[in-house]
Order: sequence, then structure tokens, then C-alpha cells
Amino acid sequence: MRFQTLFEGRWIFAVILILAVGAWVIKPGLVVVPVLLILFCINFFRDPERTITSDPKAIVSAADGTVVEIEEMEETEVTQKRMKRIAIFLSVFNVHVNRTPYDGKVVFSKHYPGTYLDARNPECSKKNEAMTWAFETPQTTFVVRQITGAIARRIVPWAKMGDVLKKGDRFGMIRFGSRTEVYVPLDCEIAVKVGDKVQGGATILAKLP
Repeated sequence: MRFQTLFEGRWIFAVILILAVGAWVIKPGLVVVPVLLILFCINFFRDPERTITSDPKAIVSAADGTVVEIEEMEETEVTQKRMKRIAIFLSVFNVHVNRTPYDGKVVFSKHYPGTYLDARNPECSKKNEAMTWAFETPQTTFVVRQITGAIARRIVPWAKMGDVLKKGDRFGMIRFGSRTEVYVPLDCEIAVKVGDKVQGGATILAKLP
């Protein structure tokens, strides 16, 4: 486990620790509540290592969670092409670190303000605060959208424009429940179905032809 994600939650941990001290002063038994909150946050900000496939055709998941949508649609921000979108819902119990689906160079990175609909609502893809990334490869360009939810209200980018990342490298995270969408070319063979549980960097979402 890396400690960068724990560092991202430093202010949350600080507030909970202050609450814990206050609870102890008022009534020692109350300290159990902030202790449980600290354990929850440690679990949320975890960042386990993953085994990344060496298959050159494999496109890996950008997030942990549950596949909630697979559909063909126009990708209008970067490629201006029809692509297959694989949408993944992240609950508060999932790892929230996002990983690069394929080897590539960051050629697009843009943040969009918006609302905070539940991340399971299909409308959240259009209305919620989001950040779009594009990773350019010799074969094609992959697009990933990080979308906030009703609870997750902060997208934390780590990668920068021009960075060259390997498949499965970490490029950012979303705090608490959220949604991550991966756009792949139409001729890719999809390897998952709606309802499948996936792990960022480890689960193969699709394969290049």
C-alpha cells in the first residue's frame, strides 16, 4: 500500500482526531464513534498493489467497483468518434484510486464543474462535476472520465499533461462514492458485462482487435 492516498485525506483525519479528543473530554465512551470513522477512512484511502497483465491487447479497468453500463455512444470531448463506454460505479467501500487502462501519453486533461447527483444515476455523466482524461497510444486514444457523486465531491489529479504512463499506473483518485467511465474503440472486444465486479489495473475490461 502507498501512503499518497492517506496524505490526501490528512484534513479529514485531523478533524476526526479533534473530534476524538473532544469526545474523550466529554465522555470517554463516545470516543468509539471517531475511532470507527478513522478505521472507515483508512479503509477508504487504501491503495493496494495490483498485478498488471502483460497481454499487449488487454485494456484494464480504470477503477474498482461494479460495471453499471456498457453502451455505444459519441465521445464528443476528445476523439469526436463513436466509441464503447464502460461505466463503473464506486461505492464508499471500493478503492478509489484510478489507473491508466493502457500504455499512453496524457494528451487531454480537463476539469468540469457541475452538480452532485448520485453516481448510479445515468444523468450524472452529463451533469456532475467531472474530469476527462485522454491517453494517446500508437494504436488509438483512450478516454477516461472521473465523475463525482452525491458523497464524493473532490477529484484529485496526480498525472499531468505530457506524462507517459504504463498500463495500470495511478493517475488520480475520487473521494468517496463516485463513477469512472472508460471509452474504448468500437472494434474492441468487451470482456465484462453489467453487474461484474472489477478491480483497477487488474481486471481486463476489453481487448484490442
